[in-house]
Amino acid sequence: MNKNFKTYILFWLSQAVSQMGSQMTSFALILWAYEQSNSAMTVSLMSFFNYIPYILVSIVAGAFVDSHKKKNVMLAADLFAAVCSVAVLLLSTFHFLQMYHIYIVNFVIGLMNAFQNPASAVAVGKMVPKEKLAQASGMNAFSSNLVLVLAPVCAAALYAVGGLPVILCIDLYSFAIAFVVLVCIRIPEDEPVKADNKAIFAGCAEGFDYLKHNKAIFIIIITMALLNFFSRLTYENILNPMLLARSGNDSFVLGFVNAVMGIGGIIGGLFVATGKFGKNSVGMIYFSAMLSFLLGDLMMGLGQNVIIWSFAGLMASLPIPFINAGQNLIFYDTVPPEMQGRIFSARNAIQFCTIPIGILLGGALADYVLEPFMLTDNPVTQVLHALVGEGAGAGMGVMFLCTGILGSLFSFLFYRKVKRILKSGKNQA
Repeated sequence: MNKNFKTYILFWLSQAVSQMGSQMTSFALILWAYEQSNSAMTVSLMSFFNYIPYILVSIVAGAFVDSHKKKNVMLAADLFAAVCSVAVLLLSTFHFLQMYHIYIVNFVIGLMNAFQNPASAVAVGKMVPKEKLAQASGMNAFSSNLVLVLAPVCAAALYAVGGLPVILCIDLYSFAIAFVVLVCIRIPEDEPVKADNKAIFAGCAEGFDYLKHNKAIFIIIITMALLNFFSRLTYENILNPMLLARSGNDSFVLGFVNAVMGIGGIIGGLFVATGKFGKNSVGMIYFSAMLSFLLGDLMMGLGQNVIIWSFAGLMASLPIPFINAGQNLIFYDTVPPEMQGRIFSARNAIQFCTIPIGILLGGALADYVLEPFMLTDNPVTQVLHALVGEGAGAGMGVMFLCTGILGSLFSFLFYRKVKRILKSGKNQA
């Protein structure tokens, strides 16, 4: 086995441990926040304050990453995130924790992720041989979704016993493991070229210019931006509040559905890791997205019990590793290594810029528009009640119906657009 790939496996395992701690904390904070407010908007704002700095700083983070050692960038970002966990632990232990503290912490973590994610993406490209990139993507999907299975169950159990402090301590232990491994491993990389502030902004412009002149890649990114908007309206925003509302605040139902979603991602990740799929990366992205919206969002909106919610979660998450693998194969195969930090950051800035809008709009639509509307009696709500049921959470169910239809429709339309560009040979503007 390639020595660098062995290093990647060690890096991957340590990051999975750290991710487990982080996901447990995130899940526990959702439980804590919903207990305080009973509001979907409160949970939405937690994500909003995480993504806003991520998107804004991503514009310049890529050039910064390209001009610094990737390992040092990741270490610094991890350290800042750990300080945030310590702050929440102290505030929670002495009963001073408030919602605005969570918003501030999420803001700082989002800021660090803007540097961490492109640095990690470039580092993976250095450690993993080209022929094993799809396998590495599948491994990452497997571990991420295994965490998604285990974290809610473990967090719910530990939250009932010891509350936030216990979970935060576990999070810090997991961080320490990943931090020590990252210090010890060697990440191969070219000697970074130091850049002043002007050069960093110029590098940012280069990243956007590259995407502007590569039409197929640019449209794929625009597609992902739109699909991210739909997913943040529902699945990664109001799903947990909807499940709690429709199950009578049953944390077991919430944990079980999230666990099944993780199992779907594990199955998809295992398929991707085997490398036994077609070479049509574009088709892998778009057909997987269509399947996720049609059988995931649509069924989640129609569902009124844990069995259907679980099936919907399984079908929503199973295609995601294929979407991510398709993107990775295209980007690593197309983008020059010396520009990858800038391109990944430009991609992140575009691809994720719709997320805060989706987060705020999703929470607002749920709390102030569709939930109240579904409590009224008129011909429209009577039809909708026949589809999604009645009571608390019905309005959020309607939102899932909308994203299921629109997400699958736009995936199909953009797929046809990208295929036309590639067929015509006019990818380069």
